[in-house]
Amino acid sequence: MERIYLDYAATTPTDPEVLKAMEPYWTDIFGNASSIHSFGQEARKGMEGARQTLADFLGVKTDEIIFNSGGTEANNTAIFGAALALKNKGNHIITSSIEHHAIIEPCKFLEKQGYKVTYLPVDKTGLVSPEDVKKAITKETILITIMHANNEIGTIQPIEEIAKIAKEAGIYIHSDAVQTVGHIPIEVNKLGVDMLSLSAHKFYGPKGVGALYVKKGTKITPYLHGGDQERNRRASTSNVAGIVGLGKAIELARQKMEEETKFQIGLRDFLIKEIPKRISECCLNGHPERRLPNNVNFSFSYIEGESILLNLDFIGIAASTGSACTSSSLEPSHVLLAIGLSHEIAHGSLRLTLGRWTKKTEIDYLLEHLPKIVDKLRRMSPLYEPH
Repeated sequence: MERIYLDYAATTPTDPEVLKAMEPYWTDIFGNASSIHSFGQEARKGMEGARQTLADFLGVKTDEIIFNSGGTEANNTAIFGAALALKNKGNHIITSSIEHHAIIEPCKFLEKQGYKVTYLPVDKTGLVSPEDVKKAITKETILITIMHANNEIGTIQPIEEIAKIAKEAGIYIHSDAVQTVGHIPIEVNKLGVDMLSLSAHKFYGPKGVGALYVKKGTKITPYLHGGDQERNRRASTSNVAGIVGLGKAIELARQKMEEETKFQIGLRDFLIKEIPKRISECCLNGHPERRLPNNVNFSFSYIEGESILLNLDFIGIAASTGSACTSSSLEPSHVLLAIGLSHEIAHGSLRLTLGRWTKKTEIDYLLEHLPKIVDKLRRMSPLYEPH
């Protein structure tokens, strides 16, 4: 049986060229990048090369890049770092109701410490209103954190407009760009953010490595304490092999992005057009145009998304109902509830995300079998009455 992977938003396979670039750093160039001897300096050279590659991709300076363990740490560092550094200035944070849990949970933790957090609503397509951001600002606001694009429904936020509002008010703005870096063009200076998070495993790099961009002059308190790595901003022995892999992955993304994006948009739009033709009583979640090139999210009435996933997996197709970080939860997606779906409809969601190795024949195979699966599950559902 052929195995088809349509869950690239959860994680991506490491590109063979990335593995090849990393290999020497496991056994030959294995020194500690903080050591002054030749072993250490060879490792540091590889790490700094990756830093330059990433900085060039983002259009920033190398000393504005902090390497870390991935998106969760980057988001936590941005939120806790700003909250602690600016605690004498204020205690109010603005975010959205559809953020990843790596944003929501740190905010909830800070609320228990006396901070105030405003969770902005979104419209039915998942968009945050810049006007709502402006209205939410108070004299105590120290940070605005809004994701660049949503991991579940693919909606791309108007970060440039929100960043202008933040700048006019003299407030730091952070964006979780884990789903966008490596997939759509990003110029940090054009976006106007002070901090930006990314993770290598979302763009065909290794797991366990990522980065936080911090604009020069932005004050944050270090999240980890110990050594003086990353210019005293992130203590821990550097994951040199992982960082080199991140650098190679972003280099490949830059080379392949235009071609990949064009191909994925074609498949995405084909799915968005064909699924409602073949399956009744379903709805597209997310913005119809302002969405990631590889994201398709539908809700199907009368059935549960988990049942769809199990049936798809049985015929070799891997997909998702939402964020991989909450896939074991029985609660409906907070993102789908935030865009106005009922609990029943939200439970029936299916997220399909395309990637570098997705083929048209795989999409055809999905479209052949998905209607049969939905029909079978609906006939088993006490809620369904065929029309």
